[in-house]
Amino acid sequence: MKTFITSLSIIVTCFSIHAQSIYSQAFGDPTNPALIFLHGGPGYNSSTFEFTTAQKLADEGFYVVVYDRRGEGRSTDPQATFTFKETFDDLTNLYQKYHLKKASLLGHSFGGIVATLYAEKHREKVNSIVLIGAPVSLQSTFKTIIKTCKAIYTDNNDTENLKYIQLLENMDTSSIEYSSYCFMHAMQNGFYTPKVISQEAQTIYALFGANEQLKLYAMQMTYEGPQGFWKNEQYTAIDLTSHLNHLLEQHLPIYGMYGKDDGLYAAEQVNDLQALIGKEALHYFDHCSHSVFIDQQTLFIDALKNWIK
Repeated sequence: MKTFITSLSIIVTCFSIHAQSIYSQAFGDPTNPALIFLHGGPGYNSSTFEFTTAQKLADEGFYVVVYDRRGEGRSTDPQATFTFKETFDDLTNLYQKYHLKKASLLGHSFGGIVATLYAEKHREKVNSIVLIGAPVSLQSTFKTIIKTCKAIYTDNNDTENLKYIQLLENMDTSSIEYSSYCFMHAMQNGFYTPKVISQEAQTIYALFGANEQLKLYAMQMTYEGPQGFWKNEQYTAIDLTSHLNHLLEQHLPIYGMYGKDDGLYAAEQVNDLQALIGKEALHYFDHCSHSVFIDQQTLFIDALKNWIK
């Protein structure tokens, strides 16, 4: 693992915004097409993508920037407000820090929501957006999780968990408790892991898991992020359909990559997105779950090379 880490040719910076450091790194040649990775959560960080995929993309001719949002991961800030305005301001400052006029935004999971809304507000700064296992509607995702979990518990005659599902079905779907319990059941049932892990992915996961510090980063989830974005932005109720349509009307290329084993999304949800953005703009990978850039890394990189010149 030591060789894997030290082989990365990276620029590490913590740039200050309002006296607070935002953790970021850049990989590759600044003259190449720029990609900015927006991590999931809220409350997570970019470490998994950073240490598995960023340098490989740089080696394929991209300039890759990763960062942790304010108050999340390694961008600790007890004064973070967890608003989209704050998030967009920080992202704009990231452009300035790395002298980027335009970039393509890689939005993983919740990062896809951030990418879409930022592109709508700052169209002039965005070449394209790539939704990577990102929800178009979290409310639809919650229904998918509940339906699938209910079927699993029914098949297993798991009466205890069926009681929890019944409670979920009667909860306020706009509450943070509802979303938290849905994600808990998704994790409990392995929705984030492919049913069959490719040899390539096994090697990547093994390299990543051999480093205790990286494993710690990958497991870190903070409570303040989801609580703050729910309180200030009601993010669990956002439906991106109208926003994506607006961006398409402005001729912004929108792409998507999803895994068939990602239990957060029913095939119908992915098909609906494909109908919106176009068949050639979406890949739906076998033996792949939520971390598309690991589970099918070669196909992930090939898709970006084809889409983003």
